[in-house]
Amino acid sequence: MNLELLIDLTLALSMLALAFLALSTHRVLTSIVLFVCLGLLATLVWARLGAWDIAIAEAAIGAGLTGALLLAAWSRFQHDEAHCDARIETQGIKTQGVDHVP
Repeated sequence: MNLELLIDLTLALSMLALAFLALSTHRVLTSIVLFVCLGLLATLVWARLGAWDIAIAEAAIGAGLTGALLLAAWSRFQHDEAHCDARIETQGIKTQGVDHVP
């Protein structure tokens, strides 16, 4: 088994493992970080295939821009959820029977 085949197999198995972990985790932030890592690994795959233009686009758009947008949305959601919880507590609204999923 030569070194190039070993590198290709490692990249392929790493892509599958990261994709599975990103989809199966229960924490949103962990999923976002794993998704960005998957995009960076996809960049390496495209570079390994010799498609440098696609690799640059994947790094910029797939990992960079999309990751930043997902983190911004997650941050805003966390802020809105905390603000809503604080408003409920100050107004004395009862939340009996409502399940809160962290």
